[in-house]
Formats: sequence, C-alpha cells, structure tokens
Amino acid sequence: MVIKAASAEAQHRPSSHGSVPPEPTFAVLDPLTAVPLRLHVNGVTREVSVEPWTTLLDALRERMKLTGTKKGCDHGACGACTVMIDGRRVLSCLTLALSARDGAITTIEGLAGSDGTLHPMQRAFVEHDALQCGYCTPGQIVSAVAMLAEVDQGCPSAATDPSRPFTGREDLDEHEIRERMSGNLCRCAAYQNIVAAVREVAETTAPGDA
Repeated sequence: MVIKAASAEAQHRPSSHGSVPPEPTFAVLDPLTAVPLRLHVNGVTREVSVEPWTTLLDALRERMKLTGTKKGCDHGACGACTVMIDGRRVLSCLTLALSARDGAITTIEGLAGSDGTLHPMQRAFVEHDALQCGYCTPGQIVSAVAMLAEVDQGCPSAATDPSRPFTGREDLDEHEIRERMSGNLCRCAAYQNIVAAVREVAETTAPGDA
C-alpha cells in the first residue's frame, strides 16, 4: 500500500501534544535483481540465475527445463510438484529455490538409473496401470518413494495404531498407504491402482532399494 505524503501545511502543523509530527512514510519501489544460485539436482550441480522469490518448482521447470515435475494448483494442495530434498518429500511450489541451495534435490528424472532402467516404483506404476492422464504421476511416484523411506525409518502416520509400536513395512496396509499418500491428488481417481503399485514395491524390495 502506498502512503501519500501529507501536505506541507499538515507536516508543519504542531500536534495537540506538542510533539514533532512523524516524518511522512513512502512506499519504495526496490526491484530485486536475479542472483546466481547453485543447486544440486539429481546428482548434478546446476548453476542458474533466479530472483529471490522464485520457487523451486519454477527454477526446475523454467530455468533447468526439468519439466517432469508438474505445476498443478501452485498452492501446495495437490502434490503434483512433489520432489525430494535430502530424501524427504517437499512441495516445490511452496519452497523457495534459494532455500534448497544446500540440499540434494531429486526429481522424477533422477529416479531412473543412468542407463535408463526404471526405478522399481516407476515399473510398478506402469505394471499396475496406476495412471490415466499422467499429470499427477511424477509427484505420486516421488512421494511414494519418499514415503517408503519414512516407513523404513519407523515414522508413524495418523493412521498408525498408537497402542502398539509401528514395525515398518509389515504394518503398511492399504489404510496406511492411503493416509500417507493423501497429499497427492489424482483427478482421474486411479487411487486403487496407485495403492496396489505401492504395496507391490513395499513387499518385493528391501529397505533402501525403493
């Protein structure tokens, strides 16, 4: 909001308390220029130039052309933009690029092997037809990979029975998977197949492999 300066007469009029009136306040237009930034993405150090308000999502898509990460709601509500920073899932549309400069960022492009071999979670999504339009799929897959890592670390969820210890993948039933993946929306409603894909990977891979 721009606050207009008071008139010259008002500026010099003594206040009723005899004190000197405050100096007028102005809104200062101070454009922030782009700054150089080094990000560690999918095992590669990338140098980009971003404005301080640039989100990690926009830095990935617009500056690095890593368009696998999708822009959905841009409000952190749909999960389409999910990436990992140091193995933990984050919403890149709500994360400033500058705040990610010290972390190891993994996007959907970084899950497959260097020879193009698909990650187990990617294969499972294909085999179980856990996608339709595919727009939410990158975020779903990245979120599922990070979610299994959380499970392997023994992190409970809102669906976990508080009356007994959480034992990891042994307790990862459909109810747990749905709760843990609830931040990723699928407008095509492929949830049943998504759950099946996650369960297969949880049951057929060892901790650390998926």
